Amino acid sequence: MSWDQSDSGKRRTYHHGNLREALIDAALQLIREKGPAGFTIAEAARAAGVSPAAPYRHFRDRDELMADVAKRGFDEFTATLQTAWDKGRPKPLPALDRVGAAYLKFAREHTPTYTAMFESGLRISAYPQLAAASEQAFGVLRGACEAVIATLPAGKRPPVSMMALHIWSLSHGIASLFGRGDEARRPVPMKPEELLEAAVLIYVDGLAGGR
Repeated sequence: MSWDQSDSGKRRTYHHGNLREALIDAALQLIREKGPAGFTIAEAARAAGVSPAAPYRHFRDRDELMADVAKRGFDEFTATLQTAWDKGRPKPLPALDRVGAAYLKFAREHTPTYTAMFESGLRISAYPQLAAASEQAFGVLRGACEAVIATLPAGKRPPVSMMALHIWSLSHGIASLFGRGDEARRPVPMKPEELLEAAVLIYVDGLAGGR
């Protein structure tokens, strides 16, 4: 069973042996309908078609359910970014542009998952598996930035972590404002991918040509 197909708004019924997956599907649907903080674990149980006590077989509370949703999201996100990066081929900067486009596509096509990943309000350090998954996703972006930095003139190469945070901020801001697949997106007279590509180009050109 694919865990995130409920991003499309489809709700599944519970079948014996798939309780965890049914609860995750239900949580994603409720995030779509009510936001990441707008439902209880009892509501998730009801949406999954199980008893209010059933979720506690797998999750101690709603936050642990959300952490599982977010962790799975980051796992899929990492794979998506790695595929887009493709080891930086044929050149790092165009490959970084692909990573940015993949970031926006993920936010648009998996909006409830993306919301769980970034807007759940969870203290990530309390969930080691979630923290590790989040770091893996950031690691793809950091590696891409490291490869781009290596192409810049000596003496004009910023710290890798700083550039990665800047590019992440650009990507996340554009995704949140203009690239989401829900009513939270703002209209913009160009594709979000074009907006992000232009912003990254300006940023990198500024590094290469700055003092």
